[in-house]
Amino acid sequence: MSDASAICEIVRPTLHHFGLTTANLEAMLDWYGKVLGMTSNHQTSKPLGTRGPSGVRVVWVSNDEANHRVAIVELRGLVDDLGRIHHRRLQHVAFEYPSVDDLLATYARLKGLGIEPVLTADHGATTAFYYEDPDHNSIELLADNFGDWKKSTEYLRTSSAFAANPMGAYVDPDAMIAARAAGASVEEVHQRGYAGEFPPSKPMDPRVLL
Repeated sequence: MSDASAICEIVRPTLHHFGLTTANLEAMLDWYGKVLGMTSNHQTSKPLGTRGPSGVRVVWVSNDEANHRVAIVELRGLVDDLGRIHHRRLQHVAFEYPSVDDLLATYARLKGLGIEPVLTADHGATTAFYYEDPDHNSIELLADNFGDWKKSTEYLRTSSAFAANPMGAYVDPDAMIAARAAGASVEEVHQRGYAGEFPPSKPMDPRVLL
């Protein structure tokens, strides 16, 4: 390989983790544990060794083989960003489930814990339920409706329905669960939900994601 080609080649990494700051470390650890199955691999009050400031705690959590998927940094005195819609920031983070059934089962489990999504939709390519963590960060839980990234990517690129309405249709997860229990296939539930057959019981406001 020539030096020129080595310089031009793009090595495509995968997303490893993201970091959050908080003033509510225990609440955040509890939420990420319950919702995503995150557990602590290490925590410290001296992230910079003896050189760092006091009053800072950092916890590295993961829900798979990676050493961490989220780094949570507790800083004293942080307050909610009430004007976040007017500020540049990371808008949301998404986690994918292997199947729509896994997503629905997670919804039911979390509802039993009193944790409910702020918006639920069939976007065409994916079914997505959006939650807020204790600091109001937007966390999307999703499943690919095609079960195949190549097919869902082609859908995004070529679908006139998606181009006309990327949000898709708001859905009621409980109605989707009931349809599956009544014998509808995952594909049928997707098609019916996308057609508006499972409207939510209360209005959805997409601005909650902003």
